[in-house]
Parts: sequence; C-alpha cells; structure tokens
Amino acid sequence: MRRIDAATLHSWITDGAELAILDAREEGEFGASHLFWAVPCPLSRAELRVAAVLPRRSVRVVCVDDGRGLAESLATLLETRFACTDVQVLDGGTEAWAAAGYVLFSGVNVPSKAFGEWVEHHFGTESVDAAELKRWIDADRDMVVLDSRTFEEFQRMSIPSGVSVPGGELVYRVGDLAPRPETLIVVNCAGRTRSIMGAESLRQAGVPNQVVALRNGTMGWELAGLECARGKSDQFAPGRPKSAALAEARARAFAERSGVRVIDAAGLAELEADPSRTLYVLDVRDPLEFEALRREGSVNAPGGQLVQATDAWIAVRHARVAVLDDDGVRARMAAGWLRQMGMTDVFVVEGGLPREITASELAASNALVIDLARSIDYRAGHIPGAVWGIRTRLDQLAEPLAAAKLVVLTSPDGKLARFALQEAAGLTKAPVRVLAGGTSGWQRSGLGLEQSRLVPDDTECVDFHLRPYDRNSGIAEAMQAYLSWEIDLVHEIQRDGTVHFGV
Repeated sequence: MRRIDAATLHSWITDGAELAILDAREEGEFGASHLFWAVPCPLSRAELRVAAVLPRRSVRVVCVDDGRGLAESLATLLETRFACTDVQVLDGGTEAWAAAGYVLFSGVNVPSKAFGEWVEHHFGTESVDAAELKRWIDADRDMVVLDSRTFEEFQRMSIPSGVSVPGGELVYRVGDLAPRPETLIVVNCAGRTRSIMGAESLRQAGVPNQVVALRNGTMGWELAGLECARGKSDQFAPGRPKSAALAEARARAFAERSGVRVIDAAGLAELEADPSRTLYVLDVRDPLEFEALRREGSVNAPGGQLVQATDAWIAVRHARVAVLDDDGVRARMAAGWLRQMGMTDVFVVEGGLPREITASELAASNALVIDLARSIDYRAGHIPGAVWGIRTRLDQLAEPLAAAKLVVLTSPDGKLARFALQEAAGLTKAPVRVLAGGTSGWQRSGLGLEQSRLVPDDTECVDFHLRPYDRNSGIAEAMQAYLSWEIDLVHEIQRDGTVHFGV
C-alpha cells in the first residue's frame, strides 16, 4: 500500500497532471468535512462509482478517509477489481490534512457551489428576494419564472406560476418562452447555485430581457412564509425550439469567449484512442432525448446539472472533457462554463450525435424518406412518398440514395431507424437523419399516411411470412396450401423424430 503525506498531495493538486482524489466514506460523512478537490466514492457503492468516474484506470488516484482504514480498502478494490495501476492512500486522512494547515470543506458539490458564488460576484448577477417576486406575481407583471432544477425536483415543490426549464435548456429555449424583450425573466432553483448560473447563462448569452435570479430559491420563498406549489407539470415544449438558430448564435459567442475548442466526430475518435489521457464524453441534452438517441460511450450529464454538480460526473482533475448535443447550443453553454471553472481541455463535438428531424421539418423538405417498417405495415400506411427498405438490403436503394440531398429514416416508433443510421450513412454522401418519434410521431403531428396494397410486391416481402389474405395474387392457392400445411404437420414431426408431445 503506497502512502503519501498531506504536503505531497497538496503539491500534486497543483502540478497540472491528472489526479483523482476519492473519499471512501459515506456521503453524509463526506459532507461534514472533506478536501476541496475530493469526490465521494463511498466504499458501500464503490464498484458503481468507480466505473462511472474513472474511465482511465492508469490515472493517478489518491484514496482518502478520516483515518479509519476505509481508504485502504478502497485502494485495494481499485487495484484488484479495476486493475488501477497508480493508487495511493493519504496517510492520516483528513485529520492529517488539517494538521498540516490545509483547509477542509463541508457540504457537497463544493467546487460547483463555490464557482456559482464567484460567478455572482464576478459578473454582478442581479437577484430579487421572495417578497418582491410575490408582489410581481400578484401584480400580474409581464414576466416568466423559469425553474432551473430537474423536472422531478420541480414537481415536488415550485414557485407558483413557475415553469420547469432545467438550466441546460435555458439559453436553448428562452427565445420561445420569452420572445418579447420587455418580458422580465426570473430564474430559480432550490437554493442559490442553479438560480445564479441559470440567470447568468442568459445574461452571458446576450438575451435582451432583464434577467434576475430568485435569491435563495424555493428555500428563500418558504423562509419568507410563502407557500410553494406542489405537483405541477408545467414545462418547456419538447423538440427543437423555433428560435434555435438565435440560440445557437448566442451560445457560440459565449463558448468562443470562454476558449472552448470545437472538434468533429473524427477528432473525438482521436481523443478516445489516446490511452495517455482521461476523457469524459458527456451528452448534455435532456434525459428523455438521451434515452431516445445517444452516442455509444457517452454519459448523460444534463447541462445545468453538470455545471452545478460537476464532481458527480468528473472526478479527474485536468482530464479532457468532450461535450455534445444535437445542434451545439446546450453543449456550448455547458462547455463555456466548464472552461470558466478552470478546466483547460474542454471540447464541443460537432456532428458527434446524429440529429433528429421533426415531422414539420420533414414535411417542409424534399428528403428521401426510407421506411424500415415491416412490409405488411408499410402497405397499411406510410409517409407519402416514402420508399420501403430492409436494413440488410439498403444497398438495393443505391440509386435514390446517391441522388438524395437529405435522407430521413423512419420506422413505426423511430427505434429501428436509429439503429440503421450508420448503415444508411455509409451508402450516401447526403446527411442522414432520423424522424423524431418515427411514423407514429408523424401521425401525432396531424400529418396523414398513404396506403399501398401492391407495394412492395409479394415476392419482395421477405421480412414477413405473408398469410393467404395478405397476398395480392394466388390467394385461393395460398389458402389451400396453408390448410394442407397445418394438416401435414403431424406427419412432418413424426419424420423429424425429435418432437414428442404428451406427458
């Protein structure tokens, strides 16, 4: 067991090389007193936590506790279970750290919380107290109250008249939520950090509205004797906002000022192939979007939550961080703030995630639509003009694929289309997109389908064993053949010799 003293660890923190400090105590104990750059890795859940926050197992790691021996147990686990090769224990733990004259901190997500307070002072973020906001609400002032927490937190308790817009979505969607520059924007969370970061994100993005943070959030609201609403479900409209182009320009300017570097999918692949550096690939979209369409190897870290709890996702100091979404707005805002936090190697990945296309966008385009539904379902109803295809036979559509300017894949619910995305992209130079929600999403948008009883031809329906009444020709013969087949099955299994029915 390799041990280091407090002075050595203190020098490592500032030497610029990669370092992870993992505290082996339970999170409640960690929250009482810990090193600033330590992240909780409770021994009771260490296997799950290590797998999530240590993507490179040769990184330098220091295990910490309060001197009880938990750090040694965690170090042994790292070496034996995860094959980590550079593991140390802080001799004497947090007590030795304090005895050496270094500072211990209480609370959780301390780096992010401290950064939020710095942002408020550095940028002069405006704020309003609960009593004044209540007067504005009662006076029916022209304003929107945007809750920057997760939707689950919003449902538990919220400011009356509030709308759930998690922090990473604010710049992306504010143009739709407050299109008039005269509308006051109030951003709140439960306490301070996400209120400050949400409000300052809008200010830094150049939103023309007056933007203020609710001082002390819902806690301040209740401490002022005011009652929170509970069980509300008001939230932003899903899908790409109408004002997305404006949001992209605003986010791009903020990211450029913050020194964020931009790479493409090939650049990301190069970073992933580098065994000498730790890389976090973080998808900052809404969790529902991530579940619907994701890049292999990425981790969902919704933007506003990532910035206010960075140590929940990033345990290695000086690691590389690649941030992605579908059109760069949320990724640029999150990456910009990570840079402001002091991280040097932060990248936005353009083209790292296949972007979906909405039904309305598709309807207004001249895209080649390929429907991957079963042949029988395609006959029953498909998007007007869509051609039918099987994933394993997409090369048979080489001619229309070569001529297409845009290719959109669809399937009944969109899932199969997402799986086929890379296969189709390899057959055309045109951009390939997936229809959001698939053909069902098209119908939910109020758009119609067309039927085609004769296409594909019976001989092409290799993906589905046509029943006699599914056929376009030879129906009587098919019926007779079907009935004969059923009758003959008992003789067929006798000849097979491996099937035995009965007790």
